Amino acid sequence: MTMRQQFSIFALAAPLLLLVLGSIWSGALYGFVVLLPLIILGLVDMFQTSHTIRRLYPVLGHFRYALESLRPEIQQYFVETETSGTPIPREFRSLIYQRAKGARDTRPFGTIFDVNRPGYEWLNHSMVPKHATELAPRVKFGGDECTQPYEASPLNISAMSYGALSKNAIMALNKGAKIGGFSHNTGEGSLSPYHLEHGGDIVWQIGTGYFGCRNADGDFDADLFSENSQRDAVKMIEIKLSQGAKPGHGGILPAAKLTEEIARIRHVSMGSDVVSPPAHTAFSTPRGLLEFVAQLRKLSGGKPVGFKLCIGRRDEFLAICKAMLDMQVYPDFITVDGGEGGTGAAPTEMTNSIGTPLRDALIFVNNALIGCGLRDKMRLIASGKMFSAFHIVRAMALGADTVNSARGMMLALGCIQARACNTDECPTGIATQNPSRNKGLVVTSKAQRVANFQRETVANAAELIAAAGLDSFGELTPQHINRRVQGTDVKTYAQLYPSITSKCLLESGAAPLDWQDDWDRADANAW
Repeated sequence: MTMRQQFSIFALAAPLLLLVLGSIWSGALYGFVVLLPLIILGLVDMFQTSHTIRRLYPVLGHFRYALESLRPEIQQYFVETETSGTPIPREFRSLIYQRAKGARDTRPFGTIFDVNRPGYEWLNHSMVPKHATELAPRVKFGGDECTQPYEASPLNISAMSYGALSKNAIMALNKGAKIGGFSHNTGEGSLSPYHLEHGGDIVWQIGTGYFGCRNADGDFDADLFSENSQRDAVKMIEIKLSQGAKPGHGGILPAAKLTEEIARIRHVSMGSDVVSPPAHTAFSTPRGLLEFVAQLRKLSGGKPVGFKLCIGRRDEFLAICKAMLDMQVYPDFITVDGGEGGTGAAPTEMTNSIGTPLRDALIFVNNALIGCGLRDKMRLIASGKMFSAFHIVRAMALGADTVNSARGMMLALGCIQARACNTDECPTGIATQNPSRNKGLVVTSKAQRVANFQRETVANAAELIAAAGLDSFGELTPQHINRRVQGTDVKTYAQLYPSITSKCLLESGAAPLDWQDDWDRADANAW
């Protein structure tokens, strides 16, 4: 029984009991006077639509907001510490909440960081800064073979499936995307009615389980894919090769979160964990991947098609590049997911110790495409712990065209990082299929918060660009970002992540020494 249900019973029973007792003992009437304001407060909490915590935890929920209002002192010592292992530092979390709520996000007393510590990073500003005018720029996705290109926002919702998230959370994210004019990635859990209800732009992700486009044997169903992919709301298709949370492992939906509706949408059976295969069955080679890209582009009616991966063996990605060169077939985009990313359930060792971190992966993919003369053929999307304007700018300096955020959007919805996502006991109704919990998440108000967070973060990123004396995100280079390595040793990203020259991998003897072995091992016909 939820706290909300318990309070409802209490609100009905307590006054009646006290009134009955009051007929034989006058002291009970004083209890009635004390309890009545709390009951009224609780009822107000239950029926308001702005705060999920108060809706689900009447009266008691106010303690959480009281602590929040007293931060940083109370929150620092009684809610969390620097060593608590919280995925998002409290200052960034506070920033997301403020922007989502439309509150002022400025702060006094300078930076929150120790600027002298190794790893501190910053953007070089200019003596002649510009005025930020392009606060909502767009990035075109779609190559020569694409007949329905898509104009994307710099910041979009990363892959989170219905099943991992509740239907109310999915609807709030999608409505937020509709309000703000940005895209919403479905995750591999299929295209559900809740992704379509509010008409936000959809990136439909196709994982190894082919949910929403699979036959009875679990293999890819071209007819079913064609039917769903040609919906107006679907703007792009993303083939998921691997993800940062658990590269080399299929997606996981615990049986505790599997409902009959989700099973029907995914075309799976009830009663056990839904674990996607580690690898695709529709293809098994680099050439096969590109043939699948071309097939999905045709079946979708010419929409942009790309793939997502977490970088592992470098020669395997270079094998894809060789296949592109041989076949003259190109994806419209590549999503690079960092090994530090992921919001869903994953084995601990894979979360902590598998997959290339985003910055290293992004510079590698960007350089690989440059070295093959392919960079202008496709867009790059960066994904992995993106929740501030500086994170956007930093990723773009390393080659990203746009950025996807998952945890930032979850916090905008009201996530408090209870880290119960895989137990079906999420206290905010975001990552649970329990109706008594997820109905506390009010779609209309949370959608606006998602839109607010996205809009304000992009606008702040545009201001950073202007402060650097640049006119657009496309002018960012690794030279603009600094990192303190140790003591007074400061280097730019250009020094830390050297670029390679255009087409150098194609010329005999021109490839850098640390690239040559991987390039020689890469085979367009096999991984």
